[in-house]
Amino acid sequence: MAKVTLAYIGLGSNLGEREKSIQSAVKMLAETEGIDVNQVSDIIETSALGQRNQPKYLNAVAGVTTSLSSGDLHKKLADIEVSLGRVNKEKWASRIIDLDILLFGGQIINTPELTIPHHQMHLRSFVLGGMCELCFHFVHPVLNATMEELESRLNGADYILNPKVPQLVSIGGIIGVGKTTLAEKLSKLLGCRLLLEAYDTNPFMQDVYAGKKQLALDSQLYFLRSRTEQLNPDILAAGQIAVSDYIFDKELIYARRLLDNRQLSLYENTYPPFAGQVALPVLVIYLQDSAQSCLGRIHKRNRPYEQKIELQFLEALDSDYQRLFADWKTCPVIRISISEFDCTRDTDISYLANQIKCYIASDSVIAKPAK
Repeated sequence: MAKVTLAYIGLGSNLGEREKSIQSAVKMLAETEGIDVNQVSDIIETSALGQRNQPKYLNAVAGVTTSLSSGDLHKKLADIEVSLGRVNKEKWASRIIDLDILLFGGQIINTPELTIPHHQMHLRSFVLGGMCELCFHFVHPVLNATMEELESRLNGADYILNPKVPQLVSIGGIIGVGKTTLAEKLSKLLGCRLLLEAYDTNPFMQDVYAGKKQLALDSQLYFLRSRTEQLNPDILAAGQIAVSDYIFDKELIYARRLLDNRQLSLYENTYPPFAGQVALPVLVIYLQDSAQSCLGRIHKRNRPYEQKIELQFLEALDSDYQRLFADWKTCPVIRISISEFDCTRDTDISYLANQIKCYIASDSVIAKPAK
């Protein structure tokens, strides 16, 4: 008796009668010997990726059981595409129908003809939304995360791997959550550039934390300039991997907490030109822990200028970060709870590093199954 495999197929169309093409493809799948169609997600409309001047797509996901091998299933899908009139195989080109194997059981396949899981499915909300509708608890065999978790990282947006930009991974979170420790360990494991906040060289910060509010604007402008220099795309080359222990967007969070109204008005007029000069992250790691636990770490590491930080201030920062990432659309966000992750444990760091490799476009790293 032939082995039966549960597989998931992505369907898309942006030419002609789009919905009819998808429905016809599902019908032809069901009529193919060795394939049973079990479920089909709702059809949704999405903007084209890659070449933005294309018509919008209709997309869906089909769950099938099949006695075919992955290679034979791939060939059957190609035959259906041809039968429905697809002639252009150019990447990112418009098409009458597009059929992709997203998952084939729990198998990991890398051949010149076939990559399974689909190498960018974890970057597509329109794919993960369909997968969650059919099987939200299915575990991605490379990322070792459920479809539901992967979808939550995208916040409803769709992304592509782009080797033409710096591959910046930024770590966000409140003071004392462990951003620098994690950044240092990840940069070492990934063998990449490390970008750290210029705390030690800021000549104003200690006075600001000591209560000299008149220097708060000078301190914020110092950070603004230093971070803009660090994140300059001319310095961070295209395709170069870098890990920073901050996200540039924190600038406005801290400015709005530390500056008075007059200072903030000046700062907000200064900020936009600088913000337009920095490389955007391709991935954010958002570390989360209670403000009380972070305050405990701040006291333990005993930096003199931090000892007057109050719990209320950390709680306010935590709320600011939560609002920032609630509608974040710049890049995927991996949220990590410190209660479930230990920055000092090599297995945890290795797991996260392998996750990161799936979200960056670089030939220098190869993603392996995350254990």
